[in-house]
Amino acid sequence: MRRISKHALGMAIAAALAAPSVYATNGYQLIGIGAYQKGMGGAVTSNPGSAMTAITNPAGMAAIGSRADFSMEAFMPDRTWDFTGSFGGKDDSAAEMYGIPALGWTAPTSDGSNMYFGGGMYGTSGLGVDYGVTDLAPADLLGFGTNYKIDGYSQIQFWQMAPTLAWKQSDALSLGVSFNMDYQSVGFQERLTNDAGPVMNFNMNRQAGVFGYGLSFGALYKVNNMITVGASYKSKQDFSKLEYQLRAGDIANFPNGGGGTVASNDGTYKMDLDYPQQMAAGITVKPTDALKVSFDVKWINWSDTMDKLAVKGNFVVSGPGPGEAALNPGWDDQTVYALGVDYAINDRWNIRAGYNYSDSPIDEKDVFSNLILPAVVKSHATIGATYNVNNHWDLSFAYMRAFSNDVKGKNDIPAPFNGFFGNSSNAKISLEENSYSFNIGYRF
Repeated sequence: MRRISKHALGMAIAAALAAPSVYATNGYQLIGIGAYQKGMGGAVTSNPGSAMTAITNPAGMAAIGSRADFSMEAFMPDRTWDFTGSFGGKDDSAAEMYGIPALGWTAPTSDGSNMYFGGGMYGTSGLGVDYGVTDLAPADLLGFGTNYKIDGYSQIQFWQMAPTLAWKQSDALSLGVSFNMDYQSVGFQERLTNDAGPVMNFNMNRQAGVFGYGLSFGALYKVNNMITVGASYKSKQDFSKLEYQLRAGDIANFPNGGGGTVASNDGTYKMDLDYPQQMAAGITVKPTDALKVSFDVKWINWSDTMDKLAVKGNFVVSGPGPGEAALNPGWDDQTVYALGVDYAINDRWNIRAGYNYSDSPIDEKDVFSNLILPAVVKSHATIGATYNVNNHWDLSFAYMRAFSNDVKGKNDIPAPFNGFFGNSSNAKISLEENSYSFNIGYRF
């Protein structure tokens, strides 16, 4: 077990450094980690089925027994920005497939112990686009005798290692805690030009990476042979400030959130981006030996980390307002509802299906501030299956479809650009997703 854990950890770290994490579902958080959680639509707080429960409910590590899971997901988002509402153009983001590896394991701390230790490395969150030069608005519409064009790029990578200790206090109650060790890498670029040259520039595409940390707590309680309930809480993940070495003009004529604009000098600039706290509660009902139905409710506190977001440093300020570049995505908190069904056909096969829903954290008034952060999907449907090869090995599969959703900008142009663009961009951002997950599980 020690040898397996050592090699598994090494592979996970290598995968984390090599693979780009550019995806989004609930905000920029995956609805589930690994094929089992995906197949259940993320409804796993009270129904852990793999070692990925270290991320969702640490108490589940004591409930699933001794096992290891190795997962890979092929994630395929389709992202579009559309300016045809202002007689401009539209473009689909480049790059259509991303690999998301994850692994985890759990085992008793000693023979016969009711304490379990485990953890793993998980790609849990991410977001990104890569748009080419796109017509924003023609000259005759704005009346300035010039054509406006825009291009944009973003990438948020987020990885989490979650060493977990769980206690099976009794046959009914399990408790768990994870110490989360996090890594994120972030880069943005958005440029607005016209026939005469640059109009607005925001160039931080040389990604900065930082480490962070936080805690997760969980509980599972088996009420009776039919009903199990669960709950979990994950603290805000605190990160060091992201640092960027910018040149004069890398940020130019960018809104400062107070009615003016800023431009960068040569120097070091910083941005504070933490990951939000969240909590979840779930119930699983087992009406027959073969059937389990699970339901989860989760709250994600995006407004604490993705409402006001600014780059700070030695800016030149034009007009009123502070000396900072205000990205200010304006995200709202999300309440996520997840339903999952698992059915054992026989000793070899389990099939499952799930549905996950949450409102978009981005409103119409925030579209212009989220042209390169289009995390707007609402509904997800999933199916999955597990094949038990023998007493030790199992293979799991899942497919997820996140249905297309779009948000159109209204009263979303920030000062001072609303003086000549008007109050509404009429831009539309849209996102849909498909993913395929595969998991190899081993029971010790």
